[in-house]
Amino acid sequence: MDAAEVVVIGGGVMGTSIAFHLAEAGVRRVVLVERDELGSGSTCKAAGGIRAQFSDEVNIRLGARSLEAFARFGTRPGQEIDLRRVGYLFLLSRAADVEAFERSVALQNGLGVPSRMLTVAEARRLSPLIEPDGLLAAAFSPDDGHCTPESVVLGYATGARRHGAEIRTRCAVLGIDANGGRITAVRTSHGRIETSTVVCAAGAWSAAIGAMAGVDLPVQPLRRQIVFTEPMPDLPRPVPMTIDFTTSFYFHGEGAGLMLGMSDPDERPGFALGYSDAWLPRLTEAIGLRAPRLLDVGLTGGWAGLYEVTPDHNALIGEDREVSRFLYATGFSGHGFLQGPAVGEVIRDLYLGREPFADVAPLHAARLAGDRLRPETNRV
Repeated sequence: MDAAEVVVIGGGVMGTSIAFHLAEAGVRRVVLVERDELGSGSTCKAAGGIRAQFSDEVNIRLGARSLEAFARFGTRPGQEIDLRRVGYLFLLSRAADVEAFERSVALQNGLGVPSRMLTVAEARRLSPLIEPDGLLAAAFSPDDGHCTPESVVLGYATGARRHGAEIRTRCAVLGIDANGGRITAVRTSHGRIETSTVVCAAGAWSAAIGAMAGVDLPVQPLRRQIVFTEPMPDLPRPVPMTIDFTTSFYFHGEGAGLMLGMSDPDERPGFALGYSDAWLPRLTEAIGLRAPRLLDVGLTGGWAGLYEVTPDHNALIGEDREVSRFLYATGFSGHGFLQGPAVGEVIRDLYLGREPFADVAPLHAARLAGDRLRPETNRV
């Protein structure tokens, strides 16, 4: 008989972090199932940004807690992740955004985040590539930065195995058996696993997993793309994660060049995973507006990945109220990678009946059914 105390569905940063934290806490027979290879979904297509600069108090707490975990990742769980704490720099060109960021910075400071508002001149000294025309102000936190997503997944997976968890790749979930509001098993392409607890960390595929158990997880996939420049030997270093908040165009250092990205307003929800050049004219326009010197730099390729988007662009974290022991951590709308360490702690504590370090009750999925949206406005 194949059985587990907990089955974690999804092998990205969220699933591996959850498996690690559960196994480290002494939960026996933690089994993580991933239909492909670890990190093959959204995680390893992420830009790798990590920050605590949010407008929502829960997100600030989750981001700050994760920053602490990333800083000591080399010893716990034990993996080099190429952490670069170069800061996040948000460039603001609308008066309403300046006012909103001023409120957010005050909230962040009250929670211990060392963010601050900057003048345009100060922002340009931090990120000399930017064109200042039209800018009104900026916001910056030196604690933020970026690291390597696949290394984070590897670290958590290795740590989870070391503490006794089992990780099964190429193992697709085919169904979830529940009886009287209680989970009894997970059916996979490798057979049936008897269990009373499921944690859905399936990212953009979470709606389908929830439906197997009769749980509504309103998560939609949305393609996002990034590109890389050729080496730039004269590039001023370090390069902060620089975001033109009006257009969502961003860049940060990557090897000897830069990683560039931007949301595409014409992109429609769906599982489009192929890279497309259709968005490049809009990206070029945004580059010309905010960092025109980059127009003379060649591109070496890029890739596409999926955001997992909810109606209010905020995560779903909690346990279903109808199906006992169906827990979920999904719908992060672009900030899942950076919150993975903290959310692993939270799901561990919810499973064990402990009080998490942050109150995540406002992120319960029931808020959406009750039209109690909790919008995160500081998103990229």
